[in-house]
Amino acid sequence: MFAIEVQATFCATHQLRLPGGKLEPQHGHDWRVTARVASGQLDALETVMDFHMLESMLKEICASWHYRHMNDIAPFDRAINPSAERIAQRIAELLAPQIAPPAKVLSVSITEAPGCVAIFMPE
Repeated sequence: MFAIEVQATFCATHQLRLPGGKLEPQHGHDWRVTARVASGQLDALETVMDFHMLESMLKEICASWHYRHMNDIAPFDRAINPSAERIAQRIAELLAPQIAPPAKVLSVSITEAPGCVAIFMPE
């Protein structure tokens, strides 16, 4: 198995929905996102995929959330909590259809604060 990873960042606020329906205080993060794409075989150029293409895809996703309140963005505007774990999952869901097989999204991780990393790994 081969893998590549790229990183992007965005600044956004969020509020987790607490038990009982209350919201935690609104606060922001400089979210650092790492997307890892893997393949069991390399393409004609002997790469998993082009780094720049993957970086562009990830940056486009993150740019749509830059300087926004995550609770106002689907699907987090409903019952899904905008936790780092769920944001990582959403990025993976948006990224996956853009990746040409046999490559696939292996994981998306988000650093919410130094030393605090959430990771989503699609099955």
